[in-house]
Amino acid sequence: ILAGTELSGSSDGTGTSANFYYPSEITSDGTNLYIADQNNHKIRQIVISTGDVTTIAGTGSVGSSNGTGTSASFNYPRGITTDGTNLYVVDTENHLIRKIVISTGVVTTLAGTESAGSSDGIGTFASFDTPHGITTDGTNLYLADSNNHKIRQIIISTGDVTTLAGTGSAGSSNETGNFASFNYPQGITTDGTNLYVADSSNHLIRKIVISTGVVTTLAGTGSAGDLDEIGTSARFYYPYGITSDGTNIYLVGRKNHKIRKIVISSGVVTTIAGTGSVGSSNGAGTYASFNYPRGITTDGRNLYIADTFNHLIRQIK
Repeated sequence: ILAGTELSGSSDGTGTSANFYYPSEITSDGTNLYIADQNNHKIRQIVISTGDVTTIAGTGSVGSSNGTGTSASFNYPRGITTDGTNLYVVDTENHLIRKIVISTGVVTTLAGTESAGSSDGIGTFASFDTPHGITTDGTNLYLADSNNHKIRQIIISTGDVTTLAGTGSAGSSNETGNFASFNYPQGITTDGTNLYVADSSNHLIRKIVISTGVVTTLAGTGSAGDLDEIGTSARFYYPYGITSDGTNIYLVGRKNHKIRKIVISSGVVTTIAGTGSVGSSNGAGTYASFNYPRGITTDGRNLYIADTFNHLIRQIK
């Protein structure tokens, strides 16, 4: 356990003296972790070396105000990513993408209208419907626009929002761009060339070539299950958070209470942690247990898990 108490709360502190309330997604700049602390409506920071937890932004109450630090407000934020200078937060129930300058805590709205929709456009002329996961290649943001069953792209410098892939209706078709379909996609990550999507309600891991929009299935049968195999012979059960180190993909099997690994080049799927049953035990590999984990990130050395229903941030070395 890196931080948290297994009891919901909002206290800052060090390690197990801090607490969270259904932490969702998690990201890292290599030195710190940043957490979308969903039910606290806050964005939290953990210094990896010390476990020191602070609140970067959020009043702790539902809202949509821009401002600095704890004068800004969010509405069940779930997704988060960083380019090292800024945080980009999926303010899910506000249907907004927010930007936080890490050095100052200044919060602004990058895109979205606060009303559910699916319009492409620039900044606040674009709309989303209950978006979840987000990732960046440093120039663009890529977003799992869950209730629209779409993958959206945002140019950071201009706020220009376009649809990269997805018909807008639930499905599982492998095609190009808006001829491909998804079913409530949740997590998304990139290796710089491709996107990898946790296509949650399809129980699939999908791959999108960024330059062409070509969508294929990397792993999963399309049926819920729990099977370590190769590629489309493997099974997942509502995959959510997903991250990549460039060689492997690591993902959270939310209803399997497991952390899985996929070798990108071969599609080989293995389980690296989790008993498969609800718990909060520390231990090696499949002796450890989780409780509906949601988020996952890496600092290049270790994995970090938002163990959502345990209100914990866990580390896998």
